[in-house]
Amino acid sequence: MSAPQLVDLATRAEAEGFHYAVCGEVASVDALVLLGAILSRTARIKVATGIIATTLRTPQMAAMGFASLSSLAPGRVVAGLGASSPIIVNKWNGRPFEKPLAATREFIDVFRAALTREKVFYTGNHVRSDGFALQIDPQGDIPVWLGAINDRMLELAGEIADGVFLTWCPPSEIAERLDKVRVGADAAGRALDDVEVTCSFWAFAGDDTKAALESARRVVLQYAMVPTHQHAFVGAFPSLTAAAEAWNGGDRKAALALLDDDVVHTMCAIGTPEHVADRVGAYHDAGVDVAIILPISTQPGNPQPAANTYFSVAKVLRERGTLVAGSTPERNN
Repeated sequence: MSAPQLVDLATRAEAEGFHYAVCGEVASVDALVLLGAILSRTARIKVATGIIATTLRTPQMAAMGFASLSSLAPGRVVAGLGASSPIIVNKWNGRPFEKPLAATREFIDVFRAALTREKVFYTGNHVRSDGFALQIDPQGDIPVWLGAINDRMLELAGEIADGVFLTWCPPSEIAERLDKVRVGADAAGRALDDVEVTCSFWAFAGDDTKAALESARRVVLQYAMVPTHQHAFVGAFPSLTAAAEAWNGGDRKAALALLDDDVVHTMCAIGTPEHVADRVGAYHDAGVDVAIILPISTQPGNPQPAANTYFSVAKVLRERGTLVAGSTPERNN
């Protein structure tokens, strides 16, 4: 979708009672630009990046961007950060993807230091700063959600982040992921309750479930083939090893054939608005504070299927008392 379509979608989401508008960043819109446009058109809804790569911006540049957003709407901005993947970072952008755990830790250190507006002196193995001082006041705190899939990144989220951003994690696996977050929190003298839990999942609510299933199958396979993401699919995708062999051998058709419907339905919610709302409820029951719906596209460029998914599910959630305009999400963990 275009940037104006996405802004319109977020504006309506605020009216419908959604708590957050979250924007990822891969090869389409610039997340910070889009969130700035959304903030200029809204009054209550919070915005977050979900996620932007710590490997493609310097932490100083990220601090400038998020401080600018926060100055527009204090208290409504969350920085969703993560290491991304070698495909996006190295292959697409020509940047090194080395020791993502250590690099992400250093990025967050400097990012937070920069937001204090004091001069930042930092010499790390991946990040450096010799006197950078932010000149715009963020007008408030900017929480950090850390995108995490693998065990050590989950532990790092528990250790240093305000929130953990989970993805490709069915409700049945939330507890296992949070156990890893708890390890990091314990090591830092924190409690798991100190870490906000966010989880995104792909969903489609509507009649064209056949087309949605096939779109979702391709999305699931594409992400499952990313080396840094494969750990997330081990529990739900029994043919993962064989599919990866076919994919890496250039036989994408064979890889796709190994991904059956059960795997897609485990990782994604496809069906009626009630079915998708049930998945939101399952996430909340499992300890997720913020469940993020990623709409499955059946008509690229057409915002209507996405709008139908969001707002038909919102109607059900309002009926169940989950969405109340002007409210904030209650902590569940």
